[in-house]
Amino acid sequence: MNMTKKRVIFVCIHNSARSQMAEAFINDICGGEFEAESAGLEPGTLNSIVVQAMQEIGIDISGNKTKSVFDMFKSGKLFNYAITVCDETSAERCPIFPSITKRLHWSFPDPSALPGTHDEKLAGTRQIRDTIKAKIREWCAEVCEAEPA
Repeated sequence: MNMTKKRVIFVCIHNSARSQMAEAFINDICGGEFEAESAGLEPGTLNSIVVQAMQEIGIDISGNKTKSVFDMFKSGKLFNYAITVCDETSAERCPIFPSITKRLHWSFPDPSALPGTHDEKLAGTRQIRDTIKAKIREWCAEVCEAEPA
């Protein structure tokens, strides 16, 4: 049995919403197989509506800090997967990490760009959260099934 966890980094623009949710879900859903981190091209502030939407399903990301993908790159950390969760044009700005075996792109809408009242933004963020969670579940099942234990 392979005891080494596969390392994943999720990257978006500000590391304030999508990549934070993806990191939390992979660590929650298949943390036995993966160790996830997240970072942003231009780290911003954690999105409070995302924090609220995650708390609703029992995952607390309120203590998370936003991180720079370039700092992660410079730190020399090695990742098996780099997964961009922003739009295509932003994904192109993501640095190539040394020794990454796979680079994937999953496009999710940006919760920070949702219009409307707090409740409307929260409703939209819940949809994005659930879409990210479903994608993580599907991907974990695929990858864990494809690689021998």
